[in-house]
Amino acid sequence: MGDLLYLIVGIAVLGVLLVVGLLVRARGGGHTPDAGTDVITRPPAEPTPEAEAPAAPPVEAPAQPAAPTIERPEGTASRMQRLRQRLAGSQGGFGRGLLALISRDRLDEDTWESIEDVLLTADIGVAPTQQVVDNLRTRLRVEGGQAPDARAVLHEELVALVDPSLDRRLQITGDDGRPGVVLVVGVNGSGKTTTVGKIARILVAEDKQVVLGAADTFRAAAVDQLATWGERVGVEVVRGPEGGDPASVAFEAVRSGVDTGADTVIVDTAGRLQNKAGLMDELGKVKRVIEKQAPVTEVLLVLDATTGQNGLIQARVFSEVVDVSGIVLTKLDGSAKGGIVVAVQRELGVPVKLVGLGEGPDDLAPFDPRAFVDALLG
Repeated sequence: MGDLLYLIVGIAVLGVLLVVGLLVRARGGGHTPDAGTDVITRPPAEPTPEAEAPAAPPVEAPAQPAAPTIERPEGTASRMQRLRQRLAGSQGGFGRGLLALISRDRLDEDTWESIEDVLLTADIGVAPTQQVVDNLRTRLRVEGGQAPDARAVLHEELVALVDPSLDRRLQITGDDGRPGVVLVVGVNGSGKTTTVGKIARILVAEDKQVVLGAADTFRAAAVDQLATWGERVGVEVVRGPEGGDPASVAFEAVRSGVDTGADTVIVDTAGRLQNKAGLMDELGKVKRVIEKQAPVTEVLLVLDATTGQNGLIQARVFSEVVDVSGIVLTKLDGSAKGGIVVAVQRELGVPVKLVGLGEGPDDLAPFDPRAFVDALLG
């Protein structure tokens, strides 16, 4: 009986030890510690927010390009004043030479020949020169040859030669709510694309809404240059792919002008004088396509005044291709001869409407015959 009791107690003790062992194994994560090692169990640490995910590096916002500064172009009055001063400085030799000759006490044949030479050297042309000399001889013989009178007579004859009766207004507005369309033509190198940008500045100064068409698609530099001009005064520039159809660009420019209610659309065209047939076809197509939406109100021919009589050859060709309605003379400062104004007007029968006397963005102004002659005579 006693042996049975000991057996039951032993079995119970073994059962308790077995249960304790299982509990320890479960709390120790299945690891049985070596003998002599204290098993210390701790509750797992609560993860901190920083420990859950590494901090993301700060993301810098992409730099935004600075908005272009919109310039306010110069008004017409200040342009005229500045250009008159420059013209007087660049053309003063011509005027002073004439005045010195015509103010002599005695006007003999040698003096008249010298007067003719001065006029011819100024690129006025043979026929206009002969007309001025004949008029001067007649008037000075009848009215007397005092120096002040001689100067006044010379001034009047030169003004008449430049012809103040011609209509020099730019036709920049259309009818029936459509924009005016200005087509600008000329050979490369005459300052054509720059002139388009400068005309835009004149119109912006008059609070006109302008659209530019970069239809000189064969010169990427011309398109980029025009885009820069437009950006500086906040004017939209319509452009197409390099080498694309110029007429398509012109069409889109005019359509944009119609859609936005612009006052004027100015279209820059390619200038290729070497192939007259190609030039005629291209310019003719551009004009026809434009006029599906709005009439072309002005065709401006840009001429480099320093080319002198060679510019008349260019003028002749372009006048045969398109109906030129006005002339822009660039680079009239420096080596240009003021007489080219007279010669080109007589050649084409259309007025000089704008003149440029410098490289500045506002160095373009309407042409005023009397101011021009005043500047010539100092």
